[in-house]
Amino acid sequence: MNHTQWILNARLADCTEGWSGEEQLVHIGIKDGNIHALTEASTSPKGEILFDAEHRLVTPGLIDPHTHLIYAGDRANEFALRLAGVSYETIARRGGGIQATVTKTRQATEQQLYQTAKQRLSAWRAHGFTTVEIKSGYGLTETDELKMLRVARQLNSDDLTVYATLLAAHTVPPEFSGQGDAYIQWICDTLLPKAKAEQLADAVDIFCEKIAFNQAQTQKLLAEAKRLGFQLKIHAEQLSHSGGARTAAELGAISADHLEYINDDDIRAMASHGTTAVLLPAAFYCLKETRKPPVAELIQNKVPIALGSDANPGSAPMTQPLLILNMACTLFGLTPSQSLLGVTRYAARALGLSDRGQVAVGYRADLAIWDCQSHHELSYYIGGRSAVARVVNGRLFMN
Repeated sequence: MNHTQWILNARLADCTEGWSGEEQLVHIGIKDGNIHALTEASTSPKGEILFDAEHRLVTPGLIDPHTHLIYAGDRANEFALRLAGVSYETIARRGGGIQATVTKTRQATEQQLYQTAKQRLSAWRAHGFTTVEIKSGYGLTETDELKMLRVARQLNSDDLTVYATLLAAHTVPPEFSGQGDAYIQWICDTLLPKAKAEQLADAVDIFCEKIAFNQAQTQKLLAEAKRLGFQLKIHAEQLSHSGGARTAAELGAISADHLEYINDDDIRAMASHGTTAVLLPAAFYCLKETRKPPVAELIQNKVPIALGSDANPGSAPMTQPLLILNMACTLFGLTPSQSLLGVTRYAARALGLSDRGQVAVGYRADLAIWDCQSHHELSYYIGGRSAVARVVNGRLFMN
């Protein structure tokens, strides 16, 4: 495209550095897939009209930095068990939890996983998302982990960027029962090089927790992933304090996720190394947790707070992703403005994506257009509101 297209009369929440939480009425110029100009709505821009927002709310395209959307089956039976008082940890130790989904996902074909994940993603499109991270972690063999990552790559499309994360270190599989060290070594020696050679993953993640992998195993895996050039992420401090968040931060991780049991030293390490906190209120809600992540301390130490849906069949069977904004406000005490930043600018940081997450000249033209007068409505409505349209890399997609 060698000319500018315009979105007229946008009530813009730009989510840039220093954003006050106010919206401004502007015209948005788009050229070659990027934001080319922002002008006052009183002006008359020259060029093609892409969309007249008619004073509707416009935000950056939303970003979900933490999902597990590729899987087979469900775990509704575990929901009933948790209601009866059985803990998530106990279910996992009995062979349920992640292992239950692993069994079903191994049995599914690549095409079956693609079709079900594509169907799930329709809700993210409807709710204004333009970038979604998806993890592997329900295969735990070379064949099945690579199968999941190939599906993630296939889900990447013109109207949705899919960021793929290798989470083979989700739990120790039955083939390595009682041999966590050997399994981590196998991932380092076999799976990481394969995923790198085939360009199937953007990042590597690990679940550092007493029911999964310890701090030493985390250090080993993330150090090797860093050597191979992957971005680093971690599930840490969800059910207990493991030290994983600090270990990952010191290795340069772009995000540490969950964080209910993070302590002051961990927070300082994250702040020092630029690691973004990704909070997952849906999992907190579904597991009926009582210990909240220390939001005030994270903010005080200037650690960016992103929000993820954690959509998965066990601890967060999320089908309405915009609900996480309401949950972050009601459960964790964030403001509507902080919640919006958590799924835009800070979510982009949690994926190491510096070209999106805010509406400013030079940034990628990923936008969401809403039939709203204020961004507060995105957090206010329980279950969220569907977007009227999305712009992805400068192209308009009507919902």
